[in-house]
Amino acid sequence: MTTATMTERQRILLETTIARDKAEALLKGLVDAKTRSEKYLAETNQLDAMKQVTGRSSMDNAIVSTRRMIDTLNRTLSQLKDQLSDEDFEVLGR
Repeated sequence: MTTATMTERQRILLETTIARDKAEALLKGLVDAKTRSEKYLAETNQLDAMKQVTGRSSMDNAIVSTRRMIDTLNRTLSQLKDQLSDEDFEVLGR
């Protein structure tokens, strides 16, 4: 492999790691928002219309989708890391 290719892989690894970290923060925010929303609905004796119709709230759908995205990013990171040498990890600060 050429140095340029390795530099590109390193860049992709870093960008994918950043995207995964942002997705994990988003997931935490979604779970927190769902908890607050469910608490509010219970306190005000309201029902989630979407959940009544589909069995899942829009927050549930967003959480499931975000978890899938994180799983995909983690698989991609694993594949990328398998292609890197020890020197590449040193350059990446790992």
